[in-house]
Amino acid sequence: MLRRRSWMFVPGNSERMISIALTLDLDVAMLDLEDGVVPALKHAARPVVAAALAREHTGRPYRFVRVNGHGTPDLHRDLEAIVCPGLEGIVVPKIETVLQVESIALKLDALEASRSVRPGQVKMMLAIETAKAVIAAPQLASGSERVCGLMFGAEDFSRDIGLPTVRTGHARDFLYARSAIVMAAVAAGVTAVDGVWPVLQDREGLTSDSRLARDLGFAGKSMIHPGQIDIINQAFSPTPDEVEHARRLIGDFEVAMANGQGSISFEGELVDRPIYERALAVVRAAHPSNSSAN
Repeated sequence: MLRRRSWMFVPGNSERMISIALTLDLDVAMLDLEDGVVPALKHAARPVVAAALAREHTGRPYRFVRVNGHGTPDLHRDLEAIVCPGLEGIVVPKIETVLQVESIALKLDALEASRSVRPGQVKMMLAIETAKAVIAAPQLASGSERVCGLMFGAEDFSRDIGLPTVRTGHARDFLYARSAIVMAAVAAGVTAVDGVWPVLQDREGLTSDSRLARDLGFAGKSMIHPGQIDIINQAFSPTPDEVEHARRLIGDFEVAMANGQGSISFEGELVDRPIYERALAVVRAAHPSNSSAN
C-alpha cells in the first residue's frame, strides 16, 4: 500500500531540485509540468522529467507528474514525453467531468500498450480545484480504475469562488469543499489528499491545518517546500501513544471475542467492533508496506 502522507510539487524544469526531492523523506514527489513551469520553459522541462523517471529508483518517494489540464495542447505533449516504466502516476489539474477522466485514461491505455508499460500502471490523482469539480467529486472519484485519489487544489478553488488573496480564516473557508472531497474519495475507495499550506515560514499554521485535515479524514497533504515534510509526515502518522493504545485495545478485544463477547469496557470506554477495526487501522498505518503505488 502506498504511504500517502506527504506529496510535494517539484518544478519539472529543475534537474537539481528533482534530484534533491528524490532523496527526501517524502512519500510522493510530484514533478510539475503545469503551474510550476512557465509556458516558455515547458518544452525544455519535459525531457528533464523524462530523464528523472528513467533513472533507476526504488521505494519512496513515488514519482508522479503533474501534467497540464485536459483540453490544453500541452497535455498530449506531456503524456508523450513521460509515460514510461518509471512513472507511477499523474496528477491531473482542473478536472471537472467524467468524460475528461475517461479521455485521459484512454490516452494512457494507448501509450502503455505501445511502450511495454504494465497495463493500468499509471494512476491518476485528480485535482479538485473548482466548485464544479467539488459537486462532481463522487463521479470523478469512480470515473476510471486508474483514479487513485482526489487532491484538493485550495488556491485555484479560492480563485474560483472569489475568496480574497489573503486567507481570512484558517480553513473555515474550505470546510465544505474539504469534507465533500473526503466523502467522495472514501466512498470510491481512493485516497483523499489535502491542499497546500502556502505560508512557508508558518510552521504552527501548517501543523494546525494538517491536524485539521487529518481530523476531516484526509490521508495526506500536498506541499510546495521541503521544510514542510516533517510536519506533514508527523501529522498524518499515528503517534507512539496512539499505536500503543491501539495494541492494548486490540489485545483485550480479541480475548473478549474468543470468549463470545461482542463489546467490552476498555479503559473507561465502550469498545465494539467498529472501534476495534479503527485500532487495527492505526497499527497498519504505523507499519505500512511500501511495495506498491496502488
